[in-house]
Amino acid sequence: MFVVAGESLIDLVAKPHALGSDLEMGAHAGGSPYNCAIALARLGQEAGFLCPISSDTFGDLLMAPLDQAGVVPLVKDRSGCNTTLAVVTRNARGLPAYAFYRQGTAERDISREKLMASLPQTIDLFQIGGFLPIEPEDAEIWLDVVKSVAAQGIVLSIDPNVRPSLISDFAGYKQRLSAFLDLAHIVKVSDEDLAALDATKSIDDHAAALLARPNVELVVVTMGEEGSRAFTTTAQASAPIHRPDIFGDTVGAGDSLMAGILTALADRNVLAVGKLKALDSETLHDILMFGAITAGLNCGYVGCNPPTRAEVEAVINAN
Repeated sequence: MFVVAGESLIDLVAKPHALGSDLEMGAHAGGSPYNCAIALARLGQEAGFLCPISSDTFGDLLMAPLDQAGVVPLVKDRSGCNTTLAVVTRNARGLPAYAFYRQGTAERDISREKLMASLPQTIDLFQIGGFLPIEPEDAEIWLDVVKSVAAQGIVLSIDPNVRPSLISDFAGYKQRLSAFLDLAHIVKVSDEDLAALDATKSIDDHAAALLARPNVELVVVTMGEEGSRAFTTTAQASAPIHRPDIFGDTVGAGDSLMAGILTALADRNVLAVGKLKALDSETLHDILMFGAITAGLNCGYVGCNPPTRAEVEAVINAN
């Protein structure tokens, strides 16, 4: 099973409205790890989602897409805490910006014992990301769980999805994130993540620094309209974005791309410690393209709506 650990939340998105009329908000299930779990399942992977989900109405809204995609909610007991909310606006480039409300919410209703007891017997990959390193008390719990998984020789991947607006102590956050990065074998970051962490470094310098960590074998960097790049210590590759016939928005694009890359790695039987660092440039390019097509098809909709494997393969076969 591919286990994805991290937050689920509800995106509250303002609907178009006339000047002077009441503002209406649409509620959409989301959260980077949550989106990734659904994307993995739609691509045919056995996926489990490791995060408590609220028993409130928004929690019901979160459960429905998991059930529809076939994702296993690994924390069986629903939390009595409220669901985390994210209010979504758009910047001048049309990209989503978020304001989060997560104090005392269900995705933070965790303990080491609860999370460890929720893990499946067989784990093929453990994906972490999103909010895990933000709060010290949460990070300590999650880090213990990740260390336990790492000790079993399981491949760990991370997508930090850096949210500066949520981080009150950035120096402390970077230290906590660093502890997770030291355990990871695959790191996926955006150029915006890297700029937030250190705007003085180039993408190549960031990639080299990540690959110098104890366990990192593969680094993937997404660059918006400029596509994506992949790095190992011996090879590099790049790929353009895949443009859908009709553009919706970019919500969930990075999460879909991550799911596509993990699926492409699994297809090649290289999702194993020690095998990732041996990937050549041609294979890296093909993996990036599978991820780019997955992300591009998702962008054909408003909100996160990852494609099925058949939809991705149809695009590949048409090219």
